[in-house]
Amino acid sequence: VQLVESGGGLVQAGGSLILSCAASGTTLTFNSMAWYRQAPGKQRELVAAITSGGSTNYADSVKGRFTISRGNAQNTVYLHMNSLKSEDTAVYYCNAQRNLEHWGRGTQVTVSS
Repeated sequence: VQLVESGGGLVQAGGSLILSCAASGTTLTFNSMAWYRQAPGKQRELVAAITSGGSTNYADSVKGRFTISRGNAQNTVYLHMNSLKSEDTAVYYCNAQRNLEHWGRGTQVTVSS
């Protein structure tokens, strides 16, 4: 199974970005897909997650600003990020789980103040 993230980049504070993650190598639907992030010198943290049934949960720091959704294509997930802040700067990783846990290589998001 391979997860590939895209959509990261440099954006000014207050701006928006959309991250995408597409999985390949399996025909099974993941039980859950999620976005994590890791800032320099900090531990990796959960940003948002969504189950196959559509239930979502968010880190308190992104509630009301970020939205996670699953795409029409099987095993795709998006993260819509609005009102970005400098503290959102991090490498964002896609995560998928079904019996095993899978990770993407990450995409850099940099928010300039």
